[in-house]
Amino acid sequence: MAGAANVWAPMSTDEARGLVFLPTSSASPDFYGAARKGAEGQANSVVALDATTGKPVWSFQTTHHDVWDYDVPAQPTLADVSFHGRTTAAVIQVTKQGLIFTLARDTGIPIIPVQERPVAQGGAPARRCRPPSHSRSRAVAVADAHQRGRGVRPDSLGPRRLSQADRRRPPRRPLHPALDAGDHPLSVHRGGMNWGGLAFDSARQVAYVNTSSAMHLVTLIPQARVAAARRASPAWRSRRSPAPPMACAARRCSRRWPAVQSAALGQLHAIDMRTGKVRWSVPLGTTRDLAPGSQLLMRDVGTPNFGGPMATASGLVFISAAMDNYLRAFDGRTGRELWRGRLPAGGQATPMTYVWKGRQYVVIAAGGNAKADTKRGDKVVAYALPGPIS
Repeated sequence: MAGAANVWAPMSTDEARGLVFLPTSSASPDFYGAARKGAEGQANSVVALDATTGKPVWSFQTTHHDVWDYDVPAQPTLADVSFHGRTTAAVIQVTKQGLIFTLARDTGIPIIPVQERPVAQGGAPARRCRPPSHSRSRAVAVADAHQRGRGVRPDSLGPRRLSQADRRRPPRRPLHPALDAGDHPLSVHRGGMNWGGLAFDSARQVAYVNTSSAMHLVTLIPQARVAAARRASPAWRSRRSPAPPMACAARRCSRRWPAVQSAALGQLHAIDMRTGKVRWSVPLGTTRDLAPGSQLLMRDVGTPNFGGPMATASGLVFISAAMDNYLRAFDGRTGRELWRGRLPAGGQATPMTYVWKGRQYVVIAAGGNAKADTKRGDKVVAYALPGPIS
C-alpha cells in the first residue's frame, strides 16, 4: 500500500511565528477509496508545523476521503486579510476544486466561513464518500461549468461523447470514478487552480487567481480486464492500482476546445477578500498556438493554463500561464488586458519583478511544459516598464 499524502507543491514559512505551512496531496490509490478507510489523517490538507520541532500545530482538510485526485496543488499564500472589517493573519489556499480556503494562520480556523455539503454516493462498490469542504470564498466552481453545459464540442472527447446521464448531473455533484467503462464520468483533477497559486494585493484586499476548465475522463477497471482495455482503446492511459482489484484508466480531453460549450477553458479572476465575492472574471489566452495556421482564433474561451499571476503596487496583474505563449498585463480594477508580449516558448511559470537602477522589470522563465504541450525553450525574458520608479 503506497502512503502518498506527501508534499509536492512548495511550502510557505512564517518566520515570526515559527510556522511552516505544507500543502499535502491525496492518499493512494487516487480514485479507489475502498482500499483506504478512515479519516485519512492530513491528506488533502493545509498543515502547519512548528519549525523548531516539526510537530503539527493544526491542519485543515480541503477534501474528505478524496476519490477525485484533488491534492492541494500550490503553495499556501500568507497575507493579512480584512474580511468584513476584521483583519486577521491568514493562510490563503487555492485548490483543484476551483475553491479558495482562507484560514487563520495561528489556528487553521476558516476566516471566511466554509460550508460542508453532501456528496452523492455511487461509483465503485464498497466505497463511501464524505463531503468535500466547500468555501464561500471561491473563485469559480469549475466542476459546475462541466455539469451545466448544453453540449459537447465535436472533437472534445475524440470518437466518444458524454452520456446523457453525465450531462444531466445536478450542479455540485462530484462525478465518481465508475466501473462501467461504457459511461465515462468526468474528473476535474487537472482543472480549477494548479501550480503557481494566487497573487494578493494587500492594499486593495484583492486576490487574483487563474483557473482551468480542463478535465479527464476516468474509469476504474478490474485488474483482469486491464490488458483488454488497453487493446480496445490505445488512447487510454491505464495504470495498475497498488490496491487490487482495481486499476485506473484516464484519458485527457481536448485542450483545443472547451469540453462543454458554455464553459471557458481558462480564466483570470479577481476576488474581493473583504467580502469573499468575485469582482470580475475574464478569459485567459487564445487558441493561436493550439491550432497554428488556422483561420479560427477563439478569444472568448481562453486556454488551460499553468503558472500563477503577479500583482504590482500600481494595480497591474502580470500573467502568462496560457497556451498561446504570451506574457500579459491586466488592469487589476477592471480585468481589461492592457498589454501582451510574445514569448519564445511557453510561459508556464509565475512572473517576478525587480527594480534595478531606478527601473522596474518583469521577468519570466519561458521554458514551456511537456504536459501542457506548449513550445519548449530555455529562455528567461525580461521586460522593462516605461519610466523610472519615482
